[in-house]
Amino acid sequence: MPETATVTPELERLLLSTIPTGLLIYGEWRDASGGGTFAVEDPATGKKLLEIADATSADAMAALDAADAVRASWARTAPRVRAEILRRGFELVTERAEDFALLMTLEMGKPLAEARGEVTYGAEFLRWFSEETVRDYGRYLTSPEGKNKILVQRKPVGPCLLITPWNFPLAMATRKVAPAIAAGCTMVLKPAKFTPLTSLLFAQVMQEAGLPAGVLNVVASSSASAISGPLMKDSRLRKVSFTGSTPVGRRLLADASHNVLRTSMELGGNAPFIVFEDADVDKAVQGAMAAKMRNMGEACTAANRFLVHESVAEDFTSKFAAAMGSLTLGRGTDPGTAVGPIIDGGARKDIHALVTEAVEQGASVATGGIPQDGAGYFYPPTVLANVPHDATILASEIFGPVAPVTTFRTEEEAVRLANASEYGLASYLFSRDHARMLRVAEQIEFGMVGFNSGMISNAAAPFGGVKQSGLGREGGAEGLAEYTTAQYIAIPDPYAA
Repeated sequence: MPETATVTPELERLLLSTIPTGLLIYGEWRDASGGGTFAVEDPATGKKLLEIADATSADAMAALDAADAVRASWARTAPRVRAEILRRGFELVTERAEDFALLMTLEMGKPLAEARGEVTYGAEFLRWFSEETVRDYGRYLTSPEGKNKILVQRKPVGPCLLITPWNFPLAMATRKVAPAIAAGCTMVLKPAKFTPLTSLLFAQVMQEAGLPAGVLNVVASSSASAISGPLMKDSRLRKVSFTGSTPVGRRLLADASHNVLRTSMELGGNAPFIVFEDADVDKAVQGAMAAKMRNMGEACTAANRFLVHESVAEDFTSKFAAAMGSLTLGRGTDPGTAVGPIIDGGARKDIHALVTEAVEQGASVATGGIPQDGAGYFYPPTVLANVPHDATILASEIFGPVAPVTTFRTEEEAVRLANASEYGLASYLFSRDHARMLRVAEQIEFGMVGFNSGMISNAAAPFGGVKQSGLGREGGAEGLAEYTTAQYIAIPDPYAA
């Protein structure tokens, strides 16, 4: 679909007709073992898009059988071969950018322009890891006492279970699949039940790119536990990578302990957005819009608490509310839409409950705050002013287009408020003082810091957090290391005395 094409119902139906609806196991698309299906809906309308195969535990085990069957041969595949497959995947995803963008808009709701941005971001993981594949370095050195040579090589960790969330259907798949391919691992991919179609199209594209049968297996299911439960009990599985909520992550970590699985956990967030008294307020508002409204606020990196120095709070809040209030809600395919729907009715209800409670606790509504009636799960961009420090909303991951603003007086108080969370994923600082940036970054307990920037995600950078926000990193050189294990070989030094 060309970028200039008008999105019509006919065009939507044509795209949907090309999407695989089965399970991908050992290179073949097949029905679920029980014959079951589940519906994927458009959150902007509540209407069904497609019925797809609903994987069972038996299907999950068949997918692991396939991954295990080709484990050794794929691990021995030359790095350049794996790199070229990833590069071809990058090229094919880029060629079909408009198809991926429209599909994400249909099943997840984000505006088409934003979906195009995700395609660019998601494809970049394929390109980045295609380049990293041939740079999976080991090392060779003499032992300190001079008697041995130390040889360290990196080896693929083995079959992996990759569990992706619904909010970034393409990027979360490529961010896990690409480094696994680069490292020489085989995979079972379990996409989120709300947005599995993008993963199915991506898997089809990777087949076209030359990925051998069994390396990537995809099992969409209405029951996450039906897939993860039996797989994580099987000793052939060696790693699980999960992006999602902290409570689910904790359960998976407990399950992973039985077989001592390698784990990568990208969990919840409660990102502080700190605006100091010397900040450029207009730039801070621009950054706030980027940090808050990416994906309608349905992102773990979304700014969740706006901590603003009391001397600039009124100016910042009024400009921020004006910018938020000017955004147009609508179906993501409609021209001019800036804010799409929330993923489902339950999520919208939870968001509004947080807003209602914040007002009851003393906050005031600067803009928004009233759910939209009619079809779809829409919630207006909302700014809450004068939010008390002990308000429930400041301790909660909102996952929606709601921005609570509270104030601070000193740098020390800002740091204390920022760290007053069990989460530690993303954070944002706005100030003209670079020394302050370094000083505050040293003190705040977050895996990522954006300085005078509301956008921090990049395929070349390590993405991840601390505390209850998870374990491990995705992206960067660190992302490849997550899928490898170090093997040490001791070699007697022939020249040693």
